[in-house]
Amino acid sequence: MKFISWNVNGIRACVTKGFLDFFNEVDADIFCLQETKLQEGQIELDLPGYHQYWNYAEKKGYSGTAIFTKQEPISVNYGIQIEEHDKEGRVITLEFDNFYFVTVYTPNSQSELKRLDYRMKWEDDFRKYLLKLNSKKGVIVCGDLNVAHKEIDLKNPKTNRKNAGFTDQEREKFTELLESGFIDTYRHFNPDKEGIYSWWSYRFKAREKNAGWRIDYFCASKNLENNLVSADIHTQILGSDHCPIELVVKDL
Repeated sequence: MKFISWNVNGIRACVTKGFLDFFNEVDADIFCLQETKLQEGQIELDLPGYHQYWNYAEKKGYSGTAIFTKQEPISVNYGIQIEEHDKEGRVITLEFDNFYFVTVYTPNSQSELKRLDYRMKWEDDFRKYLLKLNSKKGVIVCGDLNVAHKEIDLKNPKTNRKNAGFTDQEREKFTELLESGFIDTYRHFNPDKEGIYSWWSYRFKAREKNAGWRIDYFCASKNLENNLVSADIHTQILGSDHCPIELVVKDL
C-alpha cells in the first residue's frame, strides 16, 4: 500500500498548480492533506475511486485536513475528542481491520513562540490519543508536525535554535513520541541522509537555495516495523511551500 501526505497550504490554490496531475500520477491508496484552508462546499474534487473525508476549522480559510482513501474504513473520527483542540480541523482518524491511520496538522508555535504553551498541551494530549489507539491496533500517523527533530532536519540549525519548529521543547516532545513506541519512517530508511527537506519558506529564495526544514512525517507504531517497505520525500513536486511525502507498506 502506498500512502501520501501533503501540506498543500490552500487546496484551492494548489489545484491550480498541478495538484491533480500529481494525485493521479502517484496513485496512492491513501492520500492526505493538511492546511486545506477552506470550509465545506468551497471545493468539489472529482476523485473517482476514492472516499473523501474532510475536517474543517471553525475559523474561515484556516488549517483543515482531508483524507482520500480507496478502501472504505470501518470508522472515521474527527479530532481527538478534546474540545479545546477540536475547533481547528487538525485531525482525522480512519480505522481499518489491522491498523489506524491518522493525519494531523500540528499547531504552529508562531512568532515569538506565543502559542508554545498551547502547543505543549496539544503534544501531550495528541500523544495520549495515539497511544490509546495503539493499545488496540497498530497506528500510522502522518502530516505536518511543525517540528524539525534533529539538526540534520533543517539547513540552518544554529540560527533557528529558538524559533518555532526548532525549540528544545518541541524537539523533546517529538522524541517523547518516538520513545513511546513510534518510528520516524524516513529516518528509519535514511538515518544519515542530509539536505532533504519538506518545507521551504516563500521568502529569501529558500527553495531555490534548498534552505529547508523536514517537518512533515510518517510515523508508525514499532509493531508495524516489519510492514515498512520504503519512505520518500518528493522534493521535486511544486504547488505548495511543502512537498509531498510518501510511505509504502506491505501486508496490512
